[in-house]
Amino acid sequence: MDIVYIRDLKIETVIGIFDWERRIRQTVSLDLEMATDIRKAAASDDIKDALDYKSVAKRLIAFVEGSEFLLVETLAEKIAGIVREEFGVPWLRLQLSKPGAVRGAQDVGVIIERGEKP
Repeated sequence: MDIVYIRDLKIETVIGIFDWERRIRQTVSLDLEMATDIRKAAASDDIKDALDYKSVAKRLIAFVEGSEFLLVETLAEKIAGIVREEFGVPWLRLQLSKPGAVRGAQDVGVIIERGEKP
């Protein structure tokens, strides 16, 4: 199994349960690991044979920027569904953090794994 990853993708969105959070945009950060087999892309040297991390990032930026979820858990599940369904990823590990959400902590969030490792 090979991994294509995106680290510290920062996106602004409406997220949170408090009234004040519903009126502002906050930054969330994504770390995403996606299972794939890179051998075909490596042999052809052609992006059409690769899991295109730029396309994944652009899709997630558009989705997250337009979302207004209460919980990071909900946002994480929706992101995982998009990556698995739209990009054919059999397994992923996603860390979704909300920097500054807890005083004294660098960030808080969730880490989820979805799918089966090939």
